[in-house]
Amino acid sequence: MVFGGDCIGKISGKTVFVPYSLPEEELEIEITRETRDYCNARIVKIITPSPHRTEPFCPHYGICGGCTLQHADPEYQTELRKSVLKDAFLREGLDVPEIKVIAGNPREYRSRFQFHDGGLMRRMSNEIIPIDFCPCASKEINAYLSETPFEKRPAGRIHVFGSEKLISHKGIAVAREMRESGSQMEEISGKKHAKKIRPRFEGTVPVAENQCTVEISGKKITFDAQGFFQSNMEVLEKSVALITGGLEGNHVLDMYSGCGTFSVFLADRFNHVTMVEHNKGAVVFAEQNLAGKSHESYGLSGETWVKYHAEKCIASHGKFDAVVIDPPRSGMEKSVCQWLTKSGIPKIRSVSCDPATLARDIRFLLRGGYKISDLYLLDFYPQTCHIESLACLEKTESQ
Repeated sequence: MVFGGDCIGKISGKTVFVPYSLPEEELEIEITRETRDYCNARIVKIITPSPHRTEPFCPHYGICGGCTLQHADPEYQTELRKSVLKDAFLREGLDVPEIKVIAGNPREYRSRFQFHDGGLMRRMSNEIIPIDFCPCASKEINAYLSETPFEKRPAGRIHVFGSEKLISHKGIAVAREMRESGSQMEEISGKKHAKKIRPRFEGTVPVAENQCTVEISGKKITFDAQGFFQSNMEVLEKSVALITGGLEGNHVLDMYSGCGTFSVFLADRFNHVTMVEHNKGAVVFAEQNLAGKSHESYGLSGETWVKYHAEKCIASHGKFDAVVIDPPRSGMEKSVCQWLTKSGIPKIRSVSCDPATLARDIRFLLRGGYKISDLYLLDFYPQTCHIESLACLEKTESQ
C-alpha cells in the first residue's frame, strides 16, 4: 500500500495503482487509465483475498469521497498506515524507530463534515449523494442528518461541526460559507458563487455565528467552523497530552499554531508562549484562546518570522526551551528548517499530516544534530488512508 490508499502491483515492469485492494491479494483487474510510466486500474474479480479483507459496513462506501479502507479490518488498517509512515522514512534513508499508535473508536468519531447542497459529493464527481446517516460520523452529526430532511438543508456548501465536546451551539454548528461585499459579509446560497467563496480565515473579523467552542481536557478552545479543526475529538485529546507532555521551561515556540490548540496547554508549562501563524484570522482566535496568559502572536509566515523576528523574540524572552511545529501538508518552509537546525532548541515536537514531507524535514533536522526519540502514528482518521504523525526530537549532547 502506498500513500493515498491504493496498492501497487507490476505488469511487465510498469506500476499499476489499484484502489480498494490489499497487499498480497491476487486480482483480476481492468486498466482504466494508462500513461507512459504507470497505470490505474479497477478490480474486476478478487481471486485470492487477503485474510484481512472484510465487508464494508457503510452502504455509501466506494460511492462517496470519504472512506477508502473499510474493506480491511480495523487492526490491519492501522498496520497499513504504519507501513506507509515507515516507508516514507525509509525512502529518505532514515532508520525508523518503533512506531507507536494513538488511536480511538474506529466508528462514530468524525465531528466535522462539509455538505454540498445537503449531501456528500460522489467520489471523483460533482454529483450530490443524499445521506441520512454516516457510521463514521459523531452522534451529533447523525442527529442533525436524521432530524433535518435533505430538501430542507441549506443550499451551497456548508460546514457542520458536531461533538459532545462542543459546548457552544448546543452541540451542533452549521456554518454557511460567506463572501465579502464591500464591508459586509454575505451568505453564499448557491453554486453560482462557487468561485467567490471567501478563503477560510481570510481577514481578521470572525463571523459570530460560525464560532465554535470545544472543551478539551478542561480547556476551552474557540475556532471558526469554516476553518480547519481536527475531526476526531477522542484522538485529539490524547494527542494534545502527548504532544505537550514532558515539555516545560521559560519560553516555548508554537510554529504554525493555528487557533492556538497546543499553546493553550503549553501556556501552563512555560512562562511565555510565542505563536507564529500566517492566517491572521486564526491568530484572532489564538489571541482569544490565550487571553490572560503570557504570550505573543505573529500573523506571519514562518519564513518571514525567522527572517525578521526570531532573534528579537529570543532577546526579549530568552532562548526557546522547546518548539511544537505543525506545518501544512507541504511541510516546513526551508528557512524554518534551516533555522531550527541552528537554533539549539533542546526539544522539537513535529506534527504532520503528510508522511513524505515529515520524513524529508526530519532528515534535514537529523543532519543538524537532532535524534528521534519517539515516532507516533496519530490515528485520527480510521477507515481512510489519511495519516497524521508525530516525531519527537532531541538535540544530541555533542551539538
